[in-house]
Amino acid sequence: MGFVWIIVFILVLLTGCGYVSWHVWQILPLAVAGKWIFVGALLLCIVCFFTNFFLGLDNKPMPVAVMLYELGNSSVFIGLYLLLFFLVLDLGRLVHLVPRSFLYNSWVGTVSVVVIMTGLFVYGYFNYMQKERVALTLQSTKSMQRQHRLVMLTDLHLGYHNRVDEFRKWVDKVNAEQPEVILIAGDIIDGSIRALIDQDMTAEFRRLKAPVYACLGNHEYISGEPRAKKFYQDAGIHLLIDNHSLVPLAGGDTILVVGRDDRTNKKRAGLKRLMKSAPKGYYTILMDHQPYHLEEAQQVGIDFQLSGHTHYGQVWPVSWIEDLIYEDAFGPLQKGNTQYYVSSGMGIWGGKFRIGTRSEYVVADIK
Repeated sequence: MGFVWIIVFILVLLTGCGYVSWHVWQILPLAVAGKWIFVGALLLCIVCFFTNFFLGLDNKPMPVAVMLYELGNSSVFIGLYLLLFFLVLDLGRLVHLVPRSFLYNSWVGTVSVVVIMTGLFVYGYFNYMQKERVALTLQSTKSMQRQHRLVMLTDLHLGYHNRVDEFRKWVDKVNAEQPEVILIAGDIIDGSIRALIDQDMTAEFRRLKAPVYACLGNHEYISGEPRAKKFYQDAGIHLLIDNHSLVPLAGGDTILVVGRDDRTNKKRAGLKRLMKSAPKGYYTILMDHQPYHLEEAQQVGIDFQLSGHTHYGQVWPVSWIEDLIYEDAFGPLQKGNTQYYVSSGMGIWGGKFRIGTRSEYVVADIK
């Protein structure tokens, strides 16, 4: 089934590329040679995306790998919005709101498309760079001597894309909250361990002033699970793979943190079996990267579940598709006595654009 969806995605992508390329060719008020140059450049960006994916970037010098990643992966999002924009213009032409001359050999049409797309993606970039602080209150029915603060993150996607200079700022934001514990629910790694090692990301993780607990995400499997585990160890991260840990807090309090393996591993332990061996009577937080089957946490008495993975689509209208796929694609949810939060993530995959969504970190106070 996964292979079928990959084929469908490629066919849709190629169809969209053809539609956008045809419109770009038609709207440019240039000679044939000029049209070939612009359309060829657009198509090369898409080719770059495929070569990045299938051939990888680890064999290239770091500056070249960064450039190819940014160019190829960003083109997917820019192409999506070109597709949507041209569809709107075609519909407008059909109902006689957009003159045919606007779409054919038109300086007015060309400049309009360039200005609107540039403005949209400049906004999307700065919106991504602005990290939103989300405050949560977790009500504990277990005995607690005092209030405790945790910082929760998902989907850092560190690598060629989100580099060490950006991650350094994120670490400063987390430390400023003075948390007792930091939880990361998967996808710390984007797709390349080499990119993290070359930038000495482990040194930045060790600057965090609270113990870090994490589970695996699907991108840890993409990057290579054994090397991902080694990176976690070197970074001083407590990795929980179908396991749990009693985490001491200030004032003598203790919480139970449970980390599931990512559902990429079809043989991961069931949550019921996992919780049978867990100690009872503690406030329990579950980290499960992909937010499927949320009812399972409620059934076994989990107090709070943290998930990510969705990025809430990163850009609209993909966020609408996410809402159709997941019971909770983004934000808080309550099922019985179990609280949930599905984060849109601190980092991002592909282009650094957030349009209609946000990048965030969660500051949770247990009361």
